[in-house]
Formats: sequence, structure tokens, C-alpha cells
Amino acid sequence: MTGFDEPSPTQTALLLLGRGSDSGSERGVDCPGDLPPASDPSLLERARVAKESLGDRLFVLGHHYQRDEVIQFADVTGDSFKLAQQAAARPEAEFIVFCGVHFMAESADILTSESQRVILPDLAAGCSMADMATGPQVEQCWTDLTEAGVAEQVVPMTYMNSSAAIKAFVGRHDGVVCTSSNAKRALDWAYERGEKVLFLPDQHLGRNTVVREMGFDLDDCVVYNPLRPNGGVTAQELRNAKIILWKGHCSVHGRFTVDCVNEIRERKPDVNVLVHPECTHEVVEAADYVGSTEYIIKALDAAEPGSSWAVGTELNLVRRLAHQHPDKDVSFLDRTVCYCSTMNRIDLPHLVWALEELVAGRVPNQIVVEADEAKAARSALDRMLTLP
Repeated sequence: MTGFDEPSPTQTALLLLGRGSDSGSERGVDCPGDLPPASDPSLLERARVAKESLGDRLFVLGHHYQRDEVIQFADVTGDSFKLAQQAAARPEAEFIVFCGVHFMAESADILTSESQRVILPDLAAGCSMADMATGPQVEQCWTDLTEAGVAEQVVPMTYMNSSAAIKAFVGRHDGVVCTSSNAKRALDWAYERGEKVLFLPDQHLGRNTVVREMGFDLDDCVVYNPLRPNGGVTAQELRNAKIILWKGHCSVHGRFTVDCVNEIRERKPDVNVLVHPECTHEVVEAADYVGSTEYIIKALDAAEPGSSWAVGTELNLVRRLAHQHPDKDVSFLDRTVCYCSTMNRIDLPHLVWALEELVAGRVPNQIVVEADEAKAARSALDRMLTLP
């Protein structure tokens, strides 16, 4: 049994409007349904024909959060860094079609060769978290740290979910990139080289890692808000802090609350609550298990048949896990629909358009990172690759 039923006409309409439904049966409240099917039934065949026509010249990457209609055409699925690595490991592929978001395509362009071209089927597929830290904002932050007399003690570090400009900034200042899987290892590396860390752009991953896994107190953390003068913090607060967290977050994982956890425990007393570390500290503390996207997938794979799970991450992945594990009760942690609005922009029509453009000899929506920026960003990524 899973918490995923076929949608009613009302639920489908709500999905199209980007809204969830609070009503329904016990089984229906966990997630009110599926996305509507593609309007053009010929799209599946057109995608198949175009992909076969391009053959080994094409390599399609699909992030875990993508729709099923897109994932079925992916040669490899995974998280953002795994996919960028996979692209770099296919030098024979002339075209890398990245079904994900902009920062992921940038990372793929940085890690692949000059002869390979990275395509993002919809340029509007961005990331709200990555957009919360811009190059000029981070440069101003570094100026504030310098004026507070602490910049020389700070090692900058950015989550993979950041723009090439932010990765380049970190690279130029001898910092490192991390993923949600290796954040602690990267932080250990950083603290071997400096007394403080500037953690970009997700405050929750940074806070959860240092408090839960490294023994820090919440008082060791200070949040820098780029929209306020001097980041909204005093020079003394910067001097006292062990980690300076950027005021950024994931709009999807930020929707999960302690009330969500309490509500599902009331309905399902034996439930295992499994969440991503991009959730708030309070939600992470209330959960039973916390880990990256790959961790979540492996946890469900290894779970006992008949066990009950409420998963706090993007809805496309939770639905896919529920369908892959019909012997387990897999529910979405929140009652309301929580698709990632930007990740969900890569749909079948956009994918078909991109593939057919390539077949016609045109390269659409190519993502190109400027050479100097790519070199600096690559240095920060390479430091991550050398982590033990």
C-alpha cells in the first residue's frame, strides 16, 4: 500500500494550478495524485525516434527530481554531481542533454571537454536556492568579512546547488564544493585550513551538518543575510562565529515543518520519518533518519517489507520510490503537493524539441561557462574530488 492514488478531476485541476488538496480519504491525503499526461500522445514516439537517430552522439542525464515522462529517456539518473561526473566520463558523447536545472548544466559544462556541448531543454529550469547567492552579493560579504578582520581566518565552501559564479568565487579563495553526501568531509577539510567557514548558499545543510555531525552548538552559527547592511550581523558576531551561514534555503524542503512530522506520526504511529538535510534544523531533529537523495533511495531499498515511511524530499522522487516499493507504505511527509516548480519545468515537450533540434543539426539552449570562471570553479570541484 502507498499513499498515492490516481487523481480526481478536481485534484488534477489543483495540480495544474500548483496547489494541493487537504481533503480526501486516509490513502488520498498523503499525495493527491499524478501530473496530467502529455497533451500530445505522439511525443513519446518522437522522443524515442530522435534519441535513436542521435545514437552514441547523445547522452541524456536525468536528475532524481524529474518527472517520470522525462526520466524514462535518461541514460543515467542520479544527483547533480553524479550526473556531471557521468557526463565527463562519456567523452564520445557530443551532446549532453541535462534534464535538471541550470546550475547542474553549468557543472556538466565545467567538467566536460571543449568538444562536448551541454543542452538544457528549458532555460527557465533554475534553482531558487542557487539564485539566493549572486556573485556581487558574495563579493560584498567577503568585503564585510575583511572589514571585520576575519576574512583571513575564513575558508569559503559552497554546496553543489550553486551557480558557476559562486563556485568560481570559492575556487579563487582556495575553498571547496560539497554535496549533501560529503558535507562533513568537506567541512573537516575546511577546518583543517581555517578557523571559520563561510557556507554557501544553504543555511540548513550547513547548520545541520556542523550541529548534528560535528558537535557544534547552534550559538556557533551566525546567518549572513545579503539583503541587509553588513549581512545583518555585527563584526563581533562574525568574530565569535565558527561558521557563517548564508541566508539561503531550498523552497521545497523548507515547506516541511515539525507539524508535518507530528501529524503523520499521529496517523501512522509506526512510521519512519526520513528527510533530506536541506530541511530545517527543527524538522531534522524531529526525524528518524536524515540523508542525501542517494541515502534516501538506499534506505527505501533496504527497508523491511511492510514498513511505513514518510519521506521529506521532492515529490517526483517520493512518488517514484512509492511505486518501486509496493511492499512498503511510502508517503509524502506533507499533505500538500510540493513539486519543485523549476525542476519540474523539463517536461516531455521541451525534451522532444531539444532532441529534434539536435537531429536537425541545430544546438538549442547550450550552456556555456566562460573560460576563466570555469577554471576557477573547476579548482573548487577538483578539491572536492580529492577529499578522502
